[in-house]
Amino acid sequence: MNGFLQNFGQQIKYILDMRITDILDILIVAYVIYLLSNLIRRTRTYTVFQGILILLGILGLSNILRLRTVNFILRNTMELGLLALVILFQPELRRFLEKLGTSGKLFSVFTGGDASPSEEAISQVVSACTQLAETKTGALIVFERTNKLNDQIRSGTVINADINAELLKNIFFVKAPLHDGAAIIRDWRIHAAGCVLPLTGNNNLSKELGTRHRAGIGMSENSDALVVIISEETGAISVAMDGTLKRHLSGEALEKLLRSQLLPDTEEQGKRAMLLSRILPGAKGNNDD
Repeated sequence: MNGFLQNFGQQIKYILDMRITDILDILIVAYVIYLLSNLIRRTRTYTVFQGILILLGILGLSNILRLRTVNFILRNTMELGLLALVILFQPELRRFLEKLGTSGKLFSVFTGGDASPSEEAISQVVSACTQLAETKTGALIVFERTNKLNDQIRSGTVINADINAELLKNIFFVKAPLHDGAAIIRDWRIHAAGCVLPLTGNNNLSKELGTRHRAGIGMSENSDALVVIISEETGAISVAMDGTLKRHLSGEALEKLLRSQLLPDTEEQGKRAMLLSRILPGAKGNNDD
Protein backbone atom coordinates (compact mmCIF):
# COMPACT_ATOMS: atom_id res chain seq x y z
CA MET A 1 0.00 0.00 0.00
CA ASN A 2 2.85 2.36 0.87
CA GLY A 3 4.45 1.63 -2.51
CA PHE A 4 1.22 2.46 -4.30
CA LEU A 5 0.83 5.75 -2.43
CA GLN A 6 4.44 6.67 -3.09
CA ASN A 7 4.07 5.93 -6.80
CA PHE A 8 0.79 7.88 -6.92
CA GLY A 9 2.46 10.84 -5.21
CA GLN A 10 5.28 10.80 -7.76
CA GLN A 11 2.76 10.84 -10.64
CA ILE A 12 0.99 13.83 -9.08
CA LYS A 13 4.34 15.58 -8.67
CA TYR A 14 5.17 14.99 -12.36
CA ILE A 15 1.82 16.48 -13.38
CA LEU A 16 2.25 19.55 -11.17
CA ASP A 17 5.80 20.09 -12.47
CA MET A 18 4.67 20.02 -16.12
CA ARG A 19 5.40 23.12 -18.15
CA ILE A 20 3.43 24.59 -21.05
CA THR A 21 6.06 23.26 -23.45
CA ASP A 22 5.58 19.73 -22.04
CA ILE A 23 1.83 19.90 -22.69
CA LEU A 24 2.47 21.25 -26.21
CA ASP A 25 4.95 18.42 -26.81
CA ILE A 26 2.35 15.79 -25.79
CA LEU A 27 -0.36 17.39 -27.95
CA ILE A 28 1.91 17.47 -31.02
CA VAL A 29 2.87 13.80 -30.62
CA ALA A 30 -0.78 12.81 -30.07
CA TYR A 31 -1.87 14.75 -33.16
CA VAL A 32 0.83 13.16 -35.32
CA ILE A 33 -0.21 9.69 -34.10
CA TYR A 34 -3.84 10.56 -34.95
CA LEU A 35 -2.91 11.71 -38.47
CA LEU A 36 -0.79 8.60 -39.04
CA SER A 37 -3.65 6.35 -37.90
CA ASN A 38 -5.97 8.07 -40.41
CA LEU A 39 -3.37 7.61 -43.15
CA ILE A 40 -3.02 3.91 -42.32
CA ARG A 41 -6.79 3.34 -42.34
CA ARG A 42 -7.13 4.84 -45.85
CA THR A 43 -4.53 2.58 -47.42
CA ARG A 44 -3.89 -1.13 -47.76
CA THR A 45 -1.33 -0.82 -44.94
CA TYR A 46 -4.22 -1.07 -42.46
CA THR A 47 -4.46 -4.88 -42.54
CA VAL A 48 -0.67 -5.18 -42.49
CA PHE A 49 -0.54 -2.86 -39.48
CA GLN A 50 -3.09 -5.05 -37.71
CA GLY A 51 -0.90 -8.08 -38.39
CA ILE A 52 2.13 -6.28 -36.94
CA LEU A 53 0.20 -5.42 -33.76
CA ILE A 54 -0.83 -9.07 -33.39
CA LEU A 55 2.79 -10.20 -33.78
CA LEU A 56 3.93 -7.64 -31.19
CA GLY A 57 1.26 -8.91 -28.81
CA ILE A 58 2.41 -12.51 -29.29
CA LEU A 59 6.03 -11.40 -28.85
CA GLY A 60 5.21 -9.73 -25.52
CA LEU A 61 3.19 -12.74 -24.39
CA SER A 62 6.01 -15.15 -25.28
CA ASN A 63 8.40 -13.01 -23.23
CA ILE A 64 6.08 -13.08 -20.21
CA LEU A 65 5.54 -16.84 -20.48
CA ARG A 66 9.25 -17.38 -21.16
CA LEU A 67 8.69 -19.21 -24.44
CA ARG A 68 12.28 -18.73 -25.48
CA THR A 69 12.17 -20.43 -28.87
CA VAL A 70 9.00 -18.62 -29.95
CA ASN A 71 10.39 -15.33 -28.63
CA PHE A 72 13.69 -15.83 -30.50
CA ILE A 73 11.92 -16.56 -33.80
CA LEU A 74 9.55 -13.61 -33.47
CA ARG A 75 12.32 -11.16 -32.52
CA ASN A 76 14.34 -12.11 -35.58
CA THR A 77 11.25 -12.06 -37.76
CA MET A 78 10.40 -8.54 -36.62
CA GLU A 79 13.92 -7.33 -37.36
CA LEU A 80 13.80 -8.70 -40.90
CA GLY A 81 10.19 -7.54 -41.19
CA LEU A 82 11.18 -3.86 -41.05
CA LEU A 83 13.30 -4.29 -44.17
CA ALA A 84 10.53 -6.32 -45.83
CA LEU A 85 7.99 -3.56 -45.12
CA VAL A 86 10.21 -0.95 -46.77
CA ILE A 87 10.45 -3.12 -49.88
CA LEU A 88 6.76 -4.08 -49.86
CA PHE A 89 5.46 -0.53 -49.50
CA GLN A 90 8.11 1.21 -51.60
CA PRO A 91 5.49 2.83 -53.93
CA GLU A 92 3.51 4.22 -50.97
CA LEU A 93 6.66 5.55 -49.29
CA ARG A 94 7.74 7.20 -52.51
CA ARG A 95 4.38 8.94 -52.96
CA PHE A 96 4.47 9.99 -49.30
CA LEU A 97 7.90 11.59 -49.66
CA GLU A 98 7.01 13.25 -52.97
CA LYS A 99 3.92 14.83 -51.44
CA LEU A 100 5.86 15.79 -48.32
CA GLY A 101 8.47 17.54 -50.48
CA THR A 102 5.85 19.52 -52.39
CA SER A 103 5.29 23.03 -51.07
CA GLY A 104 2.02 23.38 -49.20
CA LYS A 105 1.33 19.63 -49.14
CA LEU A 106 2.47 18.82 -45.62
CA PHE A 107 -0.98 18.33 -44.08
CA SER A 108 -2.50 16.86 -47.24
CA VAL A 109 -0.10 13.94 -46.81
CA PHE A 110 -2.05 12.92 -43.72
CA THR A 111 -5.51 14.21 -44.60
CA GLY A 112 -5.58 12.67 -48.08
CA GLY A 113 -5.81 15.94 -50.02
CA ASP A 114 -8.31 18.75 -50.25
CA ALA A 115 -11.38 16.54 -50.60
CA SER A 116 -12.57 14.24 -47.83
CA PRO A 117 -13.40 10.60 -48.69
CA SER A 118 -17.13 11.37 -48.53
CA GLU A 119 -16.86 14.38 -50.83
CA GLU A 120 -14.71 12.44 -53.30
CA ALA A 121 -17.19 9.56 -53.22
CA ILE A 122 -20.11 11.86 -54.00
CA SER A 123 -18.17 13.46 -56.86
CA GLN A 124 -17.42 10.01 -58.32
CA VAL A 125 -21.06 8.91 -58.04
CA VAL A 126 -22.32 12.11 -59.69
CA SER A 127 -19.76 11.73 -62.48
CA ALA A 128 -20.83 8.12 -63.08
CA CYS A 129 -24.54 9.00 -62.99
CA THR A 130 -24.25 11.84 -65.50
CA GLN A 131 -22.32 9.60 -67.90
CA LEU A 132 -24.75 6.70 -67.45
CA ALA A 133 -27.65 9.09 -68.04
CA GLU A 134 -26.11 10.28 -71.31
CA THR A 135 -25.90 6.70 -72.61
CA LYS A 136 -29.33 5.78 -71.14
CA THR A 137 -27.83 3.01 -69.05
CA GLY A 138 -30.08 1.93 -66.19
CA ALA A 139 -28.62 2.01 -62.69
CA LEU A 140 -29.58 1.69 -59.02
CA ILE A 141 -27.19 3.09 -56.41
CA VAL A 142 -28.15 2.80 -52.75
CA PHE A 143 -26.53 4.87 -50.01
CA GLU A 144 -26.88 2.99 -46.73
CA ARG A 145 -27.43 5.23 -43.73
CA THR A 146 -28.56 4.28 -40.21
CA ASN A 147 -30.56 1.17 -41.16
CA LYS A 148 -28.25 -1.69 -42.15
CA LEU A 149 -29.09 -3.37 -45.45
CA ASN A 150 -27.62 -6.79 -44.66
CA ASP A 151 -30.49 -8.73 -46.26
CA GLN A 152 -30.09 -6.86 -49.53
CA ILE A 153 -26.30 -7.24 -49.44
CA ARG A 154 -26.64 -11.01 -49.00
CA SER A 155 -28.71 -11.15 -52.19
CA GLY A 156 -25.85 -9.66 -54.24
CA THR A 157 -22.09 -9.94 -54.61
CA VAL A 158 -19.76 -8.31 -52.07
CA ILE A 159 -17.20 -6.06 -53.80
CA ASN A 160 -15.87 -3.80 -51.02
CA ALA A 161 -14.10 -1.41 -53.38
CA ASP A 162 -13.35 2.30 -53.41
CA ILE A 163 -16.01 4.38 -55.15
CA ASN A 164 -14.88 5.10 -58.67
CA ALA A 165 -16.90 6.42 -61.61
CA GLU A 166 -15.36 3.94 -64.03
CA LEU A 167 -16.09 1.02 -61.72
CA LEU A 168 -19.73 2.08 -61.35
CA LYS A 169 -20.06 2.38 -65.13
CA ASN A 170 -18.64 -1.12 -65.53
CA ILE A 171 -21.01 -2.55 -62.91
CA PHE A 172 -24.05 -1.19 -64.75
CA PHE A 173 -22.80 -1.93 -68.26
CA VAL A 174 -25.65 -3.69 -70.06
CA LYS A 175 -23.74 -6.93 -70.62
CA ALA A 176 -22.18 -7.00 -67.14
CA PRO A 177 -23.46 -9.81 -64.87
CA LEU A 178 -24.37 -7.42 -62.04
CA HIS A 179 -26.07 -4.66 -64.04
CA ASP A 180 -29.66 -5.69 -63.23
CA GLY A 181 -29.27 -5.33 -59.46
CA ALA A 182 -28.42 -2.43 -57.17
CA ALA A 183 -25.02 -1.27 -55.94
CA ILE A 184 -25.00 -0.60 -52.20
CA ILE A 185 -22.62 1.99 -50.77
CA ARG A 186 -21.62 1.48 -47.14
CA ASP A 187 -19.07 3.65 -45.31
CA TRP A 188 -18.22 5.44 -48.57
CA ARG A 189 -17.26 2.21 -50.36
CA ILE A 190 -19.07 0.11 -52.93
CA HIS A 191 -19.86 -2.73 -50.55
CA ALA A 192 -21.93 -4.93 -52.86
CA ALA A 193 -23.51 -5.02 -56.32
CA GLY A 194 -26.21 -7.03 -58.06
CA CYS A 195 -28.40 -6.68 -54.96
CA VAL A 196 -32.16 -7.29 -55.02
CA LEU A 197 -34.32 -4.53 -53.51
CA PRO A 198 -37.91 -4.80 -52.23
CA LEU A 199 -40.56 -3.40 -54.58
CA THR A 200 -42.93 -0.71 -53.36
CA GLY A 201 -46.46 -1.69 -52.50
CA ASN A 202 -47.81 1.69 -53.65
CA ASN A 203 -50.27 1.03 -56.48
CA ASN A 204 -50.86 4.73 -57.14
CA LEU A 205 -47.51 5.35 -58.84
CA SER A 206 -47.33 6.50 -62.43
CA LYS A 207 -47.52 3.57 -64.86
CA GLU A 208 -44.47 4.87 -66.68
CA LEU A 209 -42.33 3.97 -63.69
CA GLY A 210 -40.68 0.59 -64.25
CA THR A 211 -39.30 -2.05 -61.92
CA ARG A 212 -36.09 -0.13 -61.27
CA HIS A 213 -37.96 2.93 -59.97
CA ARG A 214 -40.38 0.78 -57.95
CA ALA A 215 -37.44 -1.03 -56.34
CA GLY A 216 -35.77 2.28 -55.48
CA ILE A 217 -38.95 3.65 -53.92
CA GLY A 218 -39.53 0.37 -52.08
CA MET A 219 -36.03 0.47 -50.60
CA SER A 220 -36.58 4.05 -49.40
CA GLU A 221 -39.90 3.03 -47.84
CA ASN A 222 -38.36 0.13 -45.92
CA SER A 223 -35.27 1.99 -44.67
CA ASP A 224 -33.70 5.42 -44.39
CA ALA A 225 -31.48 4.66 -47.40
CA LEU A 226 -31.12 7.17 -50.22
CA VAL A 227 -31.43 5.60 -53.68
CA VAL A 228 -30.21 7.08 -56.96
CA ILE A 229 -32.07 5.73 -60.01
CA ILE A 230 -31.20 6.16 -63.68
CA SER A 231 -33.89 5.33 -66.22
CA GLU A 232 -32.97 2.92 -68.98
CA GLU A 233 -35.65 4.35 -71.27
CA THR A 234 -35.09 8.11 -70.86
CA GLY A 235 -31.75 8.44 -69.06
CA ALA A 236 -33.45 10.61 -66.42
CA ILE A 237 -31.80 10.76 -62.99
CA SER A 238 -34.08 10.31 -59.97
CA VAL A 239 -33.59 10.03 -56.22
CA ALA A 240 -35.84 8.08 -53.86
CA MET A 241 -35.89 8.83 -50.14
CA ASP A 242 -38.54 8.32 -47.48
CA GLY A 243 -40.88 6.89 -50.13
CA THR A 244 -40.64 10.09 -52.18
CA LEU A 245 -39.28 10.20 -55.73
CA LYS A 246 -37.47 13.25 -57.08
CA ARG A 247 -37.21 12.98 -60.85
CA HIS A 248 -35.42 14.61 -63.79
CA LEU A 249 -32.43 15.87 -61.80
CA SER A 250 -29.42 17.48 -63.42
CA GLY A 251 -25.93 16.47 -62.35
CA GLU A 252 -25.62 19.68 -60.34
CA ALA A 253 -28.95 19.14 -58.58
CA LEU A 254 -28.00 15.53 -57.81
CA GLU A 255 -24.71 16.59 -56.24
CA LYS A 256 -26.39 19.26 -54.11
CA LEU A 257 -29.00 16.78 -52.94
CA LEU A 258 -26.44 14.11 -52.05
CA ARG A 259 -24.30 16.61 -50.17
CA SER A 260 -27.22 18.03 -48.22
CA GLN A 261 -28.51 14.58 -47.25
CA LEU A 262 -25.32 12.57 -46.73
CA LEU A 263 -22.54 14.87 -45.54
CA PRO A 264 -22.35 15.39 -41.76
CA ASP A 265 -21.43 19.05 -42.11
CA THR A 266 -23.72 21.01 -39.79
CA GLU A 267 -23.86 23.92 -42.19
CA GLU A 268 -25.00 21.65 -45.00
CA GLN A 269 -27.60 20.10 -42.70
CA GLY A 270 -28.88 23.54 -41.77
CA LYS A 271 -29.37 24.47 -45.42
CA ARG A 272 -31.12 21.21 -46.33
CA ALA A 273 -34.72 22.37 -46.14
CA MET A 274 -34.09 25.60 -48.00
CA LEU A 275 -32.01 23.85 -50.65
CA LEU A 276 -34.63 21.19 -51.35
CA SER A 277 -37.48 23.68 -51.53
CA ARG A 278 -35.52 25.87 -53.95
CA ILE A 279 -34.17 23.38 -56.49
CA LEU A 280 -36.22 20.24 -55.84
CA PRO A 281 -39.89 21.05 -55.29
CA GLY A 282 -41.27 18.16 -53.21
CA ALA A 283 -43.71 15.77 -54.80
CA LYS A 284 -44.60 12.12 -54.46
CA GLY A 285 -43.62 9.64 -57.13
CA ASN A 286 -47.15 9.41 -58.50
CA ASN A 287 -47.25 13.19 -59.08
CA ASP A 288 -43.96 13.50 -60.95
CA ASP A 289 -43.74 13.31 -64.71
